[in-house]
Amino acid sequence: MRDFGGIVERSPARVVRPASPEEVAAAVRDAAAQGLEAVPRGTGHSTFGQSLTTGVSLDLRGLAGVREVGERHASAGAGTTWREVLAATLPLGLAPPVLTDHLDMTVGGTISAGGIGGTSHVHGTQADNVLALEVVTGGRVLTCSPTERPDLFDAVRGGLGRHGVITRATLSLVQAPERVLSCTIPCRDATDLLRVQRETTADYISGRTKPSDGGWRFEAKAVLYGDDGEPPPGTTETESLTYLDFADRMRPDVAELVALGEWARPHPWAMVFLPAPHAAAVIESTLAEMTAADLGLSGVILVKALRSGTVLFSVLRTASPGCASVAEMLAANHRLLARARAAGGTRYAVDSTE
Repeated sequence: MRDFGGIVERSPARVVRPASPEEVAAAVRDAAAQGLEAVPRGTGHSTFGQSLTTGVSLDLRGLAGVREVGERHASAGAGTTWREVLAATLPLGLAPPVLTDHLDMTVGGTISAGGIGGTSHVHGTQADNVLALEVVTGGRVLTCSPTERPDLFDAVRGGLGRHGVITRATLSLVQAPERVLSCTIPCRDATDLLRVQRETTADYISGRTKPSDGGWRFEAKAVLYGDDGEPPPGTTETESLTYLDFADRMRPDVAELVALGEWARPHPWAMVFLPAPHAAAVIESTLAEMTAADLGLSGVILVKALRSGTVLFSVLRTASPGCASVAEMLAANHRLLARARAAGGTRYAVDSTE
């Protein structure tokens, strides 16, 4: 069995497709009785085998579905994709405060990983916007929230499945705009990119670095909710979109990558959290030793300033034909991690670096 990363392969002793939390609990108990680990899996979008196991693989897509949508909340099974959540909430003019760029990942999976999006500078992670959880831990089905079993609630959110299997989540919702204005702001370098993210008032903001004439160019993407906003200073290009088209903007790109075969290639991703004062130096020194071939034909470099005073630097490599090998890309990931740690940073444990 493989995951999206395509680097690690593991054959589970057994695959269980539970249709209820009680079936998850039974599978966890049975696995423990046999001395096997039980690992939850949604759409398998991990990059270094995090959703794989030689024990019991729990395919949680059978727990998909939005049970209810209230005025400011929705209850969704862990195997529900964020696309399916939006399909249930948008007709009521509501949406989760934070969405990942790719909507075809599951609620349980991204909450277990934290879940960072372009609105995280305002709302934090997806895990920060959970009101309550149903969790299987110790072979039992339990509920938890900030007031009920708060220690379990805090341990499971961002816990990468180590402290329990999420089976259902009650998600916070906010009013969704009908349209958005997407603004592109070119930046001189990493320092300027981080300055723009820090100083620009926008509902969504992120940064990207792209190969250009043997070097790299930087741009920020600032998105204003509504259709009457004033583009931020430095904007050179704007695009008016429906909110759904904006939220689902990766769909045509993914379809093209699938057609080209790039989506199925190995993805040796590196993702590190950097202290804001040292982030630009780490980013620039990393790019100085890279070429486009080290990134891959469909690789992407993202820079996201977070409200916590840290910066998420993501080098999302694709091992395309004619580019650097998987081994070379993993070695480069380790050099980045060492550089990040020397600057007081740390690894985002959903990447392909250990």
